[in-house]
Order: sequence, then C-alpha cells, then structure tokens
Amino acid sequence: MEQSLFCCILFQGLEEPLLSDALAFFDAKETGFHKGEQLIRMGDPWPAFGLVLEGVVSVCSLDAEGNRLIMANVSAGETFGESLSYLDVAESPIYADAGSDCRVLWLTTRRLRTEEEGDVGDLLRQRFITMMARRTLKLNDRIQVLSKKTLREKLMTFFAQQVRESGALFFEVPMDRNDMADYMGVDRSALSRELSRLKRDGVLDFKKNRFEILSRRHLSER
Repeated sequence: MEQSLFCCILFQGLEEPLLSDALAFFDAKETGFHKGEQLIRMGDPWPAFGLVLEGVVSVCSLDAEGNRLIMANVSAGETFGESLSYLDVAESPIYADAGSDCRVLWLTTRRLRTEEEGDVGDLLRQRFITMMARRTLKLNDRIQVLSKKTLREKLMTFFAQQVRESGALFFEVPMDRNDMADYMGVDRSALSRELSRLKRDGVLDFKKNRFEILSRRHLSER
C-alpha cells in the first residue's frame, strides 16, 4: 500500500478491512498527471479534494493584475481542496496544477456531510475536522510571511517555519525559485538577490532547494 497514504491523518494506522471501508467512504479514485497539467481550473466546480500520492501539486490563485500566486505546494502525503470540496463550491476561486509528474487520490466529501453513523464514518469525520484545523494553522503561516514588510523578513519568517516543521536547521523546500517568489508575492530576481546576500552575510547556505540556517540566532532576528 502507498506509504504516502498513511502519512495522511485520515488513513493513519488503518488496517484491512477498515482501510478499504475508509477508501470506499471517500469514493477514492486515483489519477495521474504530467508536469504542468492542470488538475482543477479556476471557475470549475471542486467535486473532490486531492491526496497527493507522488510528486507535487501547486495550488494557486491570481492577484488583481493577473499574476500567479502560489497558495501552497502540496507534497506526497498531503491534501488540498478540502474546504472547497466540503462546501461544494460551484466555481473555484483557485486552481491547481502539477508541479511535477504526480499521482493524486481524489476523495469526495459527500458522506461527510450526511448524518450517516458507524465506526468508519464517525472516525473519518473526526479526523477530517482535525485535518482542517491543522490546515488553518498552515494558512496562518503564510499570512505571517506575507505580513512582513521586507523581503529579508519574509524569507527569515518562512525559513523559521521550515525549521520548526523539520526540527532541524537543514531542510529541503518543495519549491524552486519561481515558486518561492510566487508564494511570497515578490519578484523572482529580487528573491535570488536577497538569498545571495543572506548567504554572503553568513546567515544561511543553500544549494538549489536545500537550505541550512547557520545559526538559530539568525532566526530570532526575523
């Protein structure tokens, strides 16, 4: 069975036959996508939310000038689109595309919205609520990044969050430079320049999307 499936709180620790019952509860259906392919278009309905089994999915919106803003880069074991699916939104205000070749398990929320009772339904409904609460905290992280006035403050806040999540000063970010710039709502060239300055100043070291904060002291300066 997919390891990434069990990384999702909805299916953690479930064994047969309960696992099969849980997948049936969500009408689970797997789809593969090539890099750059669009999963959900803006304005489309969102009939199911996705659990990434392999690869990366970018969830995006557009600003007032039509520029792409990355809301989240979703890696294997993580989910996206839960709220829009649960609320049965007819016209999506955001879109999702494949950041790499990927496989997605689509899960409907139809039975979550009913009064259906039973061991599986009760368990999955409670786990879904917990997952949504965690997603709210994740959204708050991005708000914290966007609220900073300078690009350096945005970067150091973002890196502090990565250190907190990984538990280490060395971590890998599932974004390239374009995606990082879109996530922070900044210019890509300006982002690259500021990263070079941080490296030159001895704050961090990096190679592609692997970063190392050279001292926790720098995180306290964000």
